[in-house]
Amino acid sequence: MASISALTEELDSITNELHAVDIQIQELLERQQELIQKKNILTNRIKQHLEASDAGESSESDSSPAAWNKEDFPWSGKVQDVLQNMFKLQRFRLLQLETINVTMSGKDVFLVMPTGGGKSLCYQLPALCSDGFTLVICPLISLMEDQLMVLKQLGISATMLNASSSKEHVKWVHAEMINKNSKLKLIYVTPEKIAKSKMFMSRLEKAYEARRFTRIAVDEVHCCSHWGHDFRPDYKALGILKRQFPNTALMGLTATATSHVLKDAQKILCVEKCFTFTASFNRPNLYYEIRQKPSNTEDVIEDIVKLINGRYKGQSGIIYCFSQKDSEQVTVSLQKLGIQAGAYHANMEPEDKTRVHRRWSANEIQVVVATVAFGMGIDKPDVRFIIHHSMSKSIENYYQESGRAGRDDMKADCILYYGFGDIFRISSMVVMENVGQQKLYEMVSYCQNISKLNHLKLVVLKELIKRGKKKIQVTSRSLQIWFSNLRIQGLRKEKLMMHEMNASKFSKKSLCIHHYFVVKRLR
Repeated sequence: MASISALTEELDSITNELHAVDIQIQELLERQQELIQKKNILTNRIKQHLEASDAGESSESDSSPAAWNKEDFPWSGKVQDVLQNMFKLQRFRLLQLETINVTMSGKDVFLVMPTGGGKSLCYQLPALCSDGFTLVICPLISLMEDQLMVLKQLGISATMLNASSSKEHVKWVHAEMINKNSKLKLIYVTPEKIAKSKMFMSRLEKAYEARRFTRIAVDEVHCCSHWGHDFRPDYKALGILKRQFPNTALMGLTATATSHVLKDAQKILCVEKCFTFTASFNRPNLYYEIRQKPSNTEDVIEDIVKLINGRYKGQSGIIYCFSQKDSEQVTVSLQKLGIQAGAYHANMEPEDKTRVHRRWSANEIQVVVATVAFGMGIDKPDVRFIIHHSMSKSIENYYQESGRAGRDDMKADCILYYGFGDIFRISSMVVMENVGQQKLYEMVSYCQNISKLNHLKLVVLKELIKRGKKKIQVTSRSLQIWFSNLRIQGLRKEKLMMHEMNASKFSKKSLCIHHYFVVKRLR
């Protein structure tokens, strides 16, 4: 009769093999979806080429990024001068020059670029190289405040209009919009300003007639589409801008949009024939980690405090929470344990939100504990960690939120606490959204798959430790070699699910790029 140890060993082997088979099945299903997506893209491209040919439009070479990656345009000298002397930069990043050249030529363009890629420069710099002003439409006050702080430090004249703006300030901005001698270059507004303020639209009309209204920049343009993960109804009203001001160039910018969302947004904004540039989504300095969330709230806080006081001592970070109540409770708990933290959510008074934002930007507090209200466009370069106290409601949201780390291209960590309790809380929130449940399922599947990968890594690590290896660094390449060398049944054919994000598709695989695994002491 077989011994207990032999049976246990056989059971472990079968369990490992089942884990490997699960991942292989998932990989095949995702490969199937990837091929279907590519097939649809190719079909649409063929259709677009045929339509462009029939309409006698410009050739594909004119619309490719390479055609605009030049420095021999009439404005090129001024662009380089502003880049170096105003923004204190020596060179452009990927697709920045191409996008700037397109908008300087007066054409419409959509730019899809990962968080931290430098989208803001693509409309801020042209604003300084053009007569008149650029209207920037942003979904969040915090986004506008963040950019205005940076622009003020650079000595660039910019302002914003929102519900809390004084009558005197509104009057001054309206006067500057039609003043030919004005130095005001960037005016930030929320989409509600376009949808609900007849006075502002009337002032834009006068500025347009005076040839002062030069450019429209729609930040977070995916908010236009009800298929996007952050749909904002007031964004749908922005189509009036191109209809009413057809000669004003429009730029749409986003870090998270599928091809379907992009086309929908372009249709809504009346720029269906615009240029579309898409950058790579691979950010090799970001490392992702999934942690099993303890059922006890105090245990979660204790684990976070250990991270902040240990690995991230003296470094800036953001903790994202599911609700406003969570953000306040987590903030209080952290403060009691000596962490300099501030809460941030939509229900706070504007001046309180601004104070937290500025203190964090000035490194007066270490951590902002926030809901998604502290979000799009946050541009602090030295954020070393993003911790999700609860998982995001979609892969797109998670990519964008975690992407606020490491904008200085230095290593940064993105840690997510995954627990089943959060799934039900989020499910009740997204149940009425068009594709909310499906996106939540994809997010859960990502967390589950990473948990399985972590289990497989533990199997390999235990085996290596048994064989006397003391110092171990886990990477995707070394893991593949170990699987092969150790000849663990069911793991030899395992392929890590890592690939550069396809511009037309978000998937759980894309967030596995440079997945970071913390090797804990194994007993």
